[in-house]
Amino acid sequence: MKQQFLALSTLLLCIICSTDVQAQQTPAFHIGIKGGANFTKTSTESSSLEGKYGFGYQGGIMTRMDIGSLYVQGEALFNKRKTSYEAKDGTSSKLTWNAIDIPVVMGYKVIKKDDFNVRVFAGGVYSYAFKNNLSTSQALREGFKKFDKSNIGLTGGIGVDYKNFTVDVRYETGLSNISKDFKSKPHSFSLGIGYFLF
Repeated sequence: MKQQFLALSTLLLCIICSTDVQAQQTPAFHIGIKGGANFTKTSTESSSLEGKYGFGYQGGIMTRMDIGSLYVQGEALFNKRKTSYEAKDGTSSKLTWNAIDIPVVMGYKVIKKDDFNVRVFAGGVYSYAFKNNLSTSQALREGFKKFDKSNIGLTGGIGVDYKNFTVDVRYETGLSNISKDFKSKPHSFSLGIGYFLF
């Protein structure tokens, strides 16, 4: 326990020192557009249902503030999400919904060049869901009537920048349920491609 506490304290000290050094540099602010694909499934505690990944898409705007090798990035993205469920009796159902996602991440440029960066990042995301549609049995349809529109999650991933172009791969997991009856939490992978206008 003491070793874990010491390791954590050392890591926090390094981050604080790095942030203090970076803060002495002039921040640079950027705005851009972004689009891409997402692969989403929802977990469930039901023993009779298994969630499967479905293909969706996303698009929106992004902002980034660079402070040396550190950066903070915020986005507002429209997401079309799709997932499916398979029951033990062999039947399946599909769930689709739209969402406005607002992720805010903090990142570090592991490789930092004038025209090329390799980044790692992590942060949180707020998601507001709407227009959900479930093609399934009556029992599941009743359960998803209580579709929770607000969801908070965690996200993280890696990215590459080349001049004004940016690409990132990220994983996102929900911390709250979209259906309390089925204890369903969304999990997704996404591939995003963006371009900074300035």
